[in-house]
Amino acid sequence: MNELRKKYSAKPTGPVFVPETRFGVWFLGTEVWVEHVLDRAIKDLERLIENQKSSYPVILDVGCGWGRSFKILKERFSPQRMIGVDVNPNMLAITARQVSKQGIDVDLIQGTSCCLAVADQSVDIIFCHQTFHHLVNQELAIREFYRVLKPGGLLLFAESTRAYIYSWTIRYLFRHPMDMQKSASEYLTLIKSAGFRIGENSISLPYLWWSRPELGIVERWFGGKPSEDHEETLINVVAVRE
Repeated sequence: MNELRKKYSAKPTGPVFVPETRFGVWFLGTEVWVEHVLDRAIKDLERLIENQKSSYPVILDVGCGWGRSFKILKERFSPQRMIGVDVNPNMLAITARQVSKQGIDVDLIQGTSCCLAVADQSVDIIFCHQTFHHLVNQELAIREFYRVLKPGGLLLFAESTRAYIYSWTIRYLFRHPMDMQKSASEYLTLIKSAGFRIGENSISLPYLWWSRPELGIVERWFGGKPSEDHEETLINVVAVRE
């Protein structure tokens, strides 16, 4: 790991994230999460990549949690090295056990997305899945992503929008910095402001049943369709580091 580490001068001051609830931590380790949220997001993101390469040598998962992403990322993007970053040392210990059982080598770093112990222009893909809405300083984090990606590197960004985070179920079960939540268009503006390029065909706005206010009951039980003017609850983006 030494060649990938670099002390970064723009260190944040004060709290940089809002920790998850006990329920949230538990839920991230369930098969429901893997099947309906994580795996589905990765498939959608892969679909958005223009001219996908056969291999991306270095992949960084920011906010790697239980480490359930690494097996999927390895199978789909054939990396030579994978790096996991999480602020919670307990989660990193769980990740270490997870990847060890799967026979996968992952370099694990305790830290935050706002101050990555990773060298400039050393990463081919950053996978940021349902992590950004926990961050207090999103502007600093997106600049960090740009810093560590190689020119032409990809940011695979999958997030819940303000409309979903503000829903009563999420407010009750999870914890987030509520004043930092953004709409889909605001997330696109933030990513572009850091210098990333986003192609017209590299944006997806899935309106999945579990993200809807009524949990998709109307559509599933009565055959209805979502309103065309609904507020987007999820955004998946593949952004390119220029």
